[in-house]
Amino acid sequence: MDSETRSYRTGGRDVVLDLTDDCASWVAGRGDGLLNLFVPHATAGLAILETGSGSDDDLLAALADLLPADERWRHRHGAPGHGRSHVMPALVPPYATVPVLDGRLALGTWQSICLVDLNVDNPDREVRFSFLPG
Repeated sequence: MDSETRSYRTGGRDVVLDLTDDCASWVAGRGDGLLNLFVPHATAGLAILETGSGSDDDLLAALADLLPADERWRHRHGAPGHGRSHVMPALVPPYATVPVLDGRLALGTWQSICLVDLNVDNPDREVRFSFLPG
């Protein structure tokens, strides 16, 4: 298995960051196998969804409805609502696996691989890319 950690800056706001191009370039030429992505953070997740047509904003809106940024959370250090960021990975998991065929991601036409981050207190994120050959 080949593995590498990449760093991303998500900034000080809720974000859905598209990683698809990075993933595609990383698996290019590798043949058949599986790309596994993992976020080693307690407050971020990975989602496969359509982006650019409003779905990414819809995901953030749905998460804001489900996990409001207020003071209801028992985990309370950091920015208001920080505790919601620790609950989010139960809904948007910190991992994703995508088939790779002939060195290309086997995603659907409108699917993108995205890092989801609601933690405005930590703008620096890592994502581990791992390739398991077929």
